[in-house]
Amino acid sequence: MSVLGIDEITFGVEDLALCQQFFSDWGLTLLSQSDTEQVFETLNGCRVVIKHKDDPSLPPAFEEGPTLREVVWGVESDDDLDLYAGRMVTKPGFFSTTERVGCLDPNGMGVRLQKSRKRAVTLECVGHNTWGERGRINTPSPVYDKATPIEVGHVVFFVKDVNACEAFYRDTFGFVISDRYPNKGAFMRCSEEGSHHNIFLLQPPEPRAGLNHVAFTVRDLHEVFGGGMNVSRLGWDTELGPGRHPISSAFFWYFRNPAGALVEYYADEDLLTAEWQPREFEPGPTVFAEWAISGGIDGNTRRQANGPQAASKTFITARDKP
Repeated sequence: MSVLGIDEITFGVEDLALCQQFFSDWGLTLLSQSDTEQVFETLNGCRVVIKHKDDPSLPPAFEEGPTLREVVWGVESDDDLDLYAGRMVTKPGFFSTTERVGCLDPNGMGVRLQKSRKRAVTLECVGHNTWGERGRINTPSPVYDKATPIEVGHVVFFVKDVNACEAFYRDTFGFVISDRYPNKGAFMRCSEEGSHHNIFLLQPPEPRAGLNHVAFTVRDLHEVFGGGMNVSRLGWDTELGPGRHPISSAFFWYFRNPAGALVEYYADEDLLTAEWQPREFEPGPTVFAEWAISGGIDGNTRRQANGPQAASKTFITARDKP
């Protein structure tokens, strides 16, 4: 038995209309909306729920302003729910219904489990050509005009006590450590075999609870670029990217999120098994990113709107004749 991944997240926000526009531009499908709630989903059915931050149905906020209020993790069966309910029963905020069980983690985040509602999706993904392996023959790489996220792949929190939070997710749900910043950060995955991390717990120099970012999985590096350029073109602000993480190997692009903190497109992260040996790192800029573009790609880049090539329709590297 193991947790399968993130099934749903809920934000408590200040401006529902602004957040609806953002997540529509981000590439999510709007399933329903009312004066008090919006429900979006990714390609595999992972849901993103938006409510006003003062909505009484939400768990208590662990920081001021718009932020994430709960993470719903998917499991396979009712037996799984019963197992994890037994482990959560003594935790703060414990509750149990026919569909969900939940509590608060040591950081104050609402944690819930349900039988997974996500669906399997089959997507066409082209290969990569390296010196030793040819994964793409007679097939050009794709060009994406926008991103369509597949799922919420991971969440990242600032925490008050990283060791307490790591122990909670390990002992309660069986999460596995992938890599660490000793006494400062813990990258954890849901099971021994899986993506590099589904949650990252980061204790800042002045420990506090808060949201760092929510990450959306896309197909490949090309969709990271295409999605990022589209969101930038629509007027949303880049925090950092595109770039690449040495830890996890993923390519990324981070944007500021009106629902709280940041959101990320990412692809091509490491896949790990029980044979993986966790590593230890000292946090720093070169550990966070091998390379990254501050402020994103500017308006003169190919396929961006309003660049000089938009009017001329010429190739970006074309030079004026002398």
